[in-house]
Amino acid sequence: MTVLVETGVDVGAVWHHGDPFREQKALVAGEAGVDLSHRPVFAISGADRLSWLQAITSADFLSLVPGVPITAYVLNPQGHLTHAFAAVDDGAQLLCHTEPGHDAALIAWLRKMVFAARVEISDRLDDFAVGVTPGGRPVIVARAELDVVLGAVRAGTWAVEALRISSGLPRVFLDTDERTIPNELANPDGDALGAAVHLRKGCYPGQEAVARIYNLGRPPRRLTLLHLDGTANELPPIGAEVFAGGVVVGRMGTAERHYELGPIGLALLKRQTPVDAALVVAGIDASQEVLVDPEAGLHFRPAAR
Repeated sequence: MTVLVETGVDVGAVWHHGDPFREQKALVAGEAGVDLSHRPVFAISGADRLSWLQAITSADFLSLVPGVPITAYVLNPQGHLTHAFAAVDDGAQLLCHTEPGHDAALIAWLRKMVFAARVEISDRLDDFAVGVTPGGRPVIVARAELDVVLGAVRAGTWAVEALRISSGLPRVFLDTDERTIPNELANPDGDALGAAVHLRKGCYPGQEAVARIYNLGRPPRRLTLLHLDGTANELPPIGAEVFAGGVVVGRMGTAERHYELGPIGLALLKRQTPVDAALVVAGIDASQEVLVDPEAGLHFRPAAR
């Protein structure tokens, strides 16, 4: 039995194949592949593609090795996150994918930034597709090859999202808002800003603001893993206000049901919110699992799940 996502940005993708908790376990064991072909793919080609992206995005493209995935942010001068994409270079072109519904704005912005650079940006490439192979490697392959690459055992987006949330990994545009800066997002690899943000590669839009907060510490908000009351029938919606003692202290992001942890979610909370504060979101009680030290601005690595 295959059940599709009916609402939200992932509409039309496979939600689960009949047993979402078993699919989560198969992902953890490295046995299942995931079809993410609903994500829009586009390409950036030309001799200057990597040096050009080096100057306008947050990531280090000059150190990029062909075949190795990379994630990049586009920031505004205040350091707020405005666009995001993941990509892999094959030595001739960079194949990119972004969140559904955000490709047109991203491609339009990139084209405005070309100027004299030897760069060509494609429109959406429907003959390519995104997937996650058994073992967790993200790939962009010809759509006709996707079934072979992903293998016979499959998991849906429910499983992917539950494991992502439990690992403290935010999803841009869902777990973030228009005020989000990279410093607020916990990074499970222990680097305070993560691989998508590089502070020592030279100037790019937003770098000064991000570097200033990085050096001073204590960004205005912190990403937090919420453990939600399992007696509630529904999960809180994205964007719902998070309360502590009747006062709004944050914004709810994504939520899903985990095979071991039960209902969980990610939220951006005001930094000064006590780490032991009891929270309520959409009428559902929640407790915190700290991802970011609110005093030192250091990021903790959640246990593997």
